Amino acid sequence: MKELKFVDVGEGITEGHIQKWLVEDGSAVKEDQPVVQIETDKAVVNIPAPISGSIKIIANKDADVKVGDTLAYFGSADELKAAPSAKEVQPVQRKDAKEQVKPNEAAIAPGARAKEVLATPAVRKLARDLGVDMSQVIGTGPNGRIVENDVRAFASKKGGAPIPKFSEAKEESHKGEIERIPMSQVRKAIAKNMELSWTIPRAVHMDLIDATHLFGIVEKEKQKMQNAGTKLTFLPFIIKATIEALKENPKFNSSYDKERQEVIVKKYYNIGLAAEADDGLRVAVVKGADRMSIVEIANMIEELGKRVKDKSISIDEMTDTSFTITNIGSLGGGYLSVPMINYPDVAILGVHLIRDMPVVKDGKIVIGKVLPFSLTFDHRVVDGAEAVKFGNAIKGYIEDPEFLEML
Repeated sequence: MKELKFVDVGEGITEGHIQKWLVEDGSAVKEDQPVVQIETDKAVVNIPAPISGSIKIIANKDADVKVGDTLAYFGSADELKAAPSAKEVQPVQRKDAKEQVKPNEAAIAPGARAKEVLATPAVRKLARDLGVDMSQVIGTGPNGRIVENDVRAFASKKGGAPIPKFSEAKEESHKGEIERIPMSQVRKAIAKNMELSWTIPRAVHMDLIDATHLFGIVEKEKQKMQNAGTKLTFLPFIIKATIEALKENPKFNSSYDKERQEVIVKKYYNIGLAAEADDGLRVAVVKGADRMSIVEIANMIEELGKRVKDKSISIDEMTDTSFTITNIGSLGGGYLSVPMINYPDVAILGVHLIRDMPVVKDGKIVIGKVLPFSLTFDHRVVDGAEAVKFGNAIKGYIEDPEFLEML
């Protein structure tokens, strides 16, 4: 009999949420067959079966699990008869002492013994806010896990007044009815990253690029590329131009070590691309983009975009950026904006919708294809003059017909 545990999937992941089981309890599965889908704060990961055999599911759908928790058992039908049930499985010993709620001595009933409690950080915080000693609460969740309703019910009994379950209750005020919607693991991670980003002293540089020649190349080659199986857009050219500008302005391809007060200049070019999913933003990474051709980058962008949408993108494909680009123009709107820096990057480039605007050609005003861009940068690492120089370098490459024709 083989035990399936929620293993460390990297990038500091410590907990997850079981979205769904991909197989039925008691069914036969093959080795390496995906059996359960778990949402972490980075991505949705599929956990495969370690061996071939029948499966006995221990952790239920919608359960919150920690690294090391038992999810299921695999083996023959006879072996699984001896497997413990969900109630018999003991949670792993938690190492994070900060998450353990200290018993409130005044709230402990006479003769009661302190016990290890199993609950998410959000539920623990709720208990602290309500003055609830979690060692006295009986958990109704999977494996005896204490859930929000358990804490609120206990607090209601202790204080006598019912406490509404905010995640479901509809509240009214003089302004009208409202609804509270719980945040997903991914949305919580986005919120945390935005808070980190907000700690960066930022500034923004904006400019316009004459993309008339670039527009012509894409329009000319688009159908031919499509016939060959490649969806050609402006973005691969923008990525290549940005990489050349990064080589000339290496501080923008870096991160800042606040503790040691050092700038970590990266000698690789992993370009993060902000991509929208139905449950929040992801940053998919084109790794080693400097070594790739326009066609290779275009194919990679399309493949990563599909994986973001169907939630099959791996954590490795969303980490280790050196610089990030957000293609606001692909959403169909926006003239200029101030993108949030993708922590711990030093800068982010926002490119907008290419539109017809007046440009000067040979002393005459004509209508050209203009690409607005915004460059948000960490003012601790680079100054405004350096940002203008970097922006001008990007602009120069995109406006250079010879550079574009070489790609």
